[in-house]
Amino acid sequence: MYWKFMVAASLVAFTVTAAAQLPDKPLARPKITGISHLAVYTSNPAATDRYYREIVGAIKLPDPEDPKGVRYALSATQFIEVLPLPDGAGIDRLDHTAWNTDDAEALRRYLGSKSWKVPGQIEKGADGSRWFTVKDPEGNKVEFVQPPAQLKPLAAPAVIGHHIIHAGFLVHSRAVEDTFYRDLLGFRPYWFGGMTEGRIDWVSQQAPDGHDWLEYMLTSGPGSEPGGSGIPATISQQQLGVLDHLSIGEDSVLNAYKVLQDGNRLTGRHDDQPKIGKDGKGQFNLYDPDGVRVELMNFHATEKPCCSPFTADDPVE
Repeated sequence: MYWKFMVAASLVAFTVTAAAQLPDKPLARPKITGISHLAVYTSNPAATDRYYREIVGAIKLPDPEDPKGVRYALSATQFIEVLPLPDGAGIDRLDHTAWNTDDAEALRRYLGSKSWKVPGQIEKGADGSRWFTVKDPEGNKVEFVQPPAQLKPLAAPAVIGHHIIHAGFLVHSRAVEDTFYRDLLGFRPYWFGGMTEGRIDWVSQQAPDGHDWLEYMLTSGPGSEPGGSGIPATISQQQLGVLDHLSIGEDSVLNAYKVLQDGNRLTGRHDDQPKIGKDGKGQFNLYDPDGVRVELMNFHATEKPCCSPFTADDPVE
């Protein structure tokens, strides 16, 4: 009897030891489905409120992430977060970009397993959302949000568009940023182009599990060499607002422009009229009181794009 017990104990010990020696199974990356929001600063909350409510037509909501902030929602899952301008912000008006994921905690652990610096735990909002924030290779804050399990329907009848299809921000080095967005997270090429032949100014890459995209707004000048970070000394607040922007999708930018025009909503700073961009899509630019660009853009190109073909399906409403 004693002999049988010792054999059984030995087998258990061997099994535990063998299991401990097996290599850990790599963590799978949870889905990153599309844009959650863009968080921006305001130096004039009243003017910014009028802009996002009366011109963009978004619905004003409390901010479950920051009691000092406000959300301007386009849909149940996408919004612009507006935060008070912090001391020392200078000309910077972008706090972070944010992406929706189906499992924030699993994504936090996934990034940590790849030796990326992550917080010790996720944060939880009063609405049931979960999120965490990291920095990309150039120091830009990126947030990953798991929306509430039970989303409340949102009626926004006056909003000029319900879908934020891309977010852009200043980038110094495409190769450096790709180590995070493409190599680690799995963002996929969509389109690239530039103002002049042979030059690349914009690089668009879609979310791994959706069709919303991020746009590298490549820049040059003092402090913007590859490997650099921060805002180059040569850039003005107005120029930075062009680079750090969001885009709202439209079936027809021309029709959206007419809605704004007929409703006397074209106040503040904006382009004279819609135009066709280098990517062959109609677009119209408006600017919030601090210069952050809101770009209305057609979901689909109506002319042949310059520079490169589209390599993935377009987002839709």
